[in-house]
Amino acid sequence: MHPVVLKSSQLILSGDIVGAERTLVAVADQHGDHALVSLLDDLPPKDLLAIMREFDSSKESIVNMLVTPEQFAHSIVLERQYGERTSERLRAMVNAVIHRDENTVGEYLDAIVNTEGGINTLADYFEDRYDEVLSFATTGQFAPEYEQDAGIQVHTTWLMEKLEELDESLGFGNAIEEARPLLQRTEVADGDWMETAWLLRYEFPDAFEELMGVLRVRVAKHVEALNAMLLAAEAGEPTDDEEESAI
Repeated sequence: MHPVVLKSSQLILSGDIVGAERTLVAVADQHGDHALVSLLDDLPPKDLLAIMREFDSSKESIVNMLVTPEQFAHSIVLERQYGERTSERLRAMVNAVIHRDENTVGEYLDAIVNTEGGINTLADYFEDRYDEVLSFATTGQFAPEYEQDAGIQVHTTWLMEKLEELDESLGFGNAIEEARPLLQRTEVADGDWMETAWLLRYEFPDAFEELMGVLRVRVAKHVEALNAMLLAAEAGEPTDDEEESAI
C-alpha cells in the first residue's frame, strides 16, 4: 500500500478525516491530479466514503472533484453501513459529486446503477421524495395530485392509486421507456433529486424501472402502516403519534 494511502487510512481511523483529505490533496498539489486519482484506486472504499461524507456541497474537496465514477459508486453503496444516515445527507453527498458537471453526470449514474447495491442506494437518495417520484413515474410531472393538508385518508388513497398505475406501467413492456418527456431537462435542472430522477427515467429507463420496483415495495409497506393507523383510529385505539404525545 502506498505510504500516503496508509497514512490517510490511519488518520481516518483516528477520526482525523480533514487531515486525511489534506494528506491526499497534497499529492495532487505536488504531482498533479492524475497522481491523486491513481491513489484513490488504492484507498479502501469505506475510507473514500468517510472523506466524501465530511466534504459535501457545503464544504468542497478536491477529492470529490477528482473521484472517478467507478470509485464513487463503489464507495457510495456502503453509505448506509456507516454513521447516522439521512436522505438529506446522502443526497448532499451524491449531488456534490455527480452534479458537479452536467456533462459527466450520466457517467456517474451509469456507474451507480451498474454497481451491486446501487439501485437501493438511489432508493435511499429519494427516500423523502417518494410521492413526487411516484407522480413523475406515472404522470411525467413531479407535483402529486392531492392537497398536501387533505389528511391521511386522502394521502393513503392517492398512494394506492399510484401503486396500481405503476403496476400497469411496469407490466406493459417498455411503457416507461417509451413515454415522451412532458418536462425538458432544463425545466428540472436543479442539480438535485428532480434532475436525477429525470435523467434516470429518460436516459437510464431500465435502471429507473428497477428503481421503481424497489420504491413500490417500500411504499406498499408504508401504505400498510397508514391503513393500520386509520383502522386503529376508527376503533378508538391510540395511534403511535397519540401515544407519543400522551407520554
